[in-house]
Amino acid sequence: MGHDAADHPERDAEWNREARHETETERLDRNWASILQELRVVQTGVQLLTGFLLILPFQERFGELSTYEQCVYLATVLLSIAATVLLIAPVGMHRILFRRRKLGTLVASAHRLELWGLVLLGLTLTGVVMLIVGTVVDPIVGAIAGGCAAFAFGYFWIVLPLRYRRD
Repeated sequence: MGHDAADHPERDAEWNREARHETETERLDRNWASILQELRVVQTGVQLLTGFLLILPFQERFGELSTYEQCVYLATVLLSIAATVLLIAPVGMHRILFRRRKLGTLVASAHRLELWGLVLLGLTLTGVVMLIVGTVVDPIVGAIAGGCAAFAFGYFWIVLPLRYRRD
């Protein structure tokens, strides 16, 4: 489009009318469908990850973790639960706002919740990498691996898309 639609909603609406022959309501429907598809991809994964993390303390060897590893674990669990909450929230919002003519509010809110949910998911996965590599190899190697994972998530999930957004 040659511009950032989020910064110029009037130009975005005009472009959609001209290029897509789409009304504002049709655009919101399309955006909502797109958000739902993205959420379908991440919701199952984040729910499984959270479930897996929640059962770890009940494993026999969990007590052998160092205080540092237990802190990494607890931070990771809390991040995973927070990511789960944010990534499922649009479903609850939709149910409460259903038939209230609030699709614009729903799409805008779901967009923000999904973005923050992805940030928390990236941090959760970073913690998982730190915990697994730190337990299998060494806590220092785990911290390095976690840093590499955080860099990869940050680059591919944030920096690269922002670069493309500017082009």
